[in-house]
Amino acid sequence: MADDQPSKPAADISAPPKHRPTRLGNFRFSAAQFLIALLLLFVVTPFVELFKNGDSIDGMLMTMVLVSAVFAVGGRRWTLVVALVLGVPALAAKWINRFRPDLLPPEVHFAAGMLFVGFILWRLLHFVFRSPRVNPEVLCAGVAGYLLLGLFWMFAYVMVARMVPGSFSFNEGPPAAHPLQGFDAFYFSYITLSTVGYGDITPVSHAARSLAMTEALTGTLYIAVLIARLVALYSTQASQESQPKN
Repeated sequence: MADDQPSKPAADISAPPKHRPTRLGNFRFSAAQFLIALLLLFVVTPFVELFKNGDSIDGMLMTMVLVSAVFAVGGRRWTLVVALVLGVPALAAKWINRFRPDLLPPEVHFAAGMLFVGFILWRLLHFVFRSPRVNPEVLCAGVAGYLLLGLFWMFAYVMVARMVPGSFSFNEGPPAAHPLQGFDAFYFSYITLSTVGYGDITPVSHAARSLAMTEALTGTLYIAVLIARLVALYSTQASQESQPKN
């Protein structure tokens, strides 16, 4: 008889839905590997110009960063495809500019690099702000995003320096006979991002000043928003763990 059959317990509609952590990269520690590649670039770049084949070393370091960035955000098929579509032209333009600078203007490499870095940065931030818990992968993604901001603005500074000659003034040492490039652009970007500003390199043109001002604001807001988000996640996680289990 139908009445004698045990009824199934009704679903508890009051129970909150379980949040599944979003997947970021192709591997478990993709964000950590990407952060290591960025830190290696950060440490080695100041000494690249001292070597005879410094351009090749710089190209290999940038290749390592770009490839690890693709794996860091390629956990889903569409993100992997977009990362490859944006990363391959940037990488190809980098090496073409190294061996055949007459084929492509350097601005192509910098523009492609800005697009690729911007996409990677967006995916990292999306992962950090959508993650329900604080774990090493979230922390590595947050730190990697901050370092990527410096690379993004470095490409922008080099483009402005080439398109608008005299956009930057070198206040220490002999006057520079070349635009802002290489380690000088790398150095100026991260000094501006951290709002230190020693004054040895000064933006002169309106475009350069606008970029420097925007980068300083972006770096400050990034740290403030990231810390606020991580504290909120940690507080929620701690409160959930302290609740007694039924």
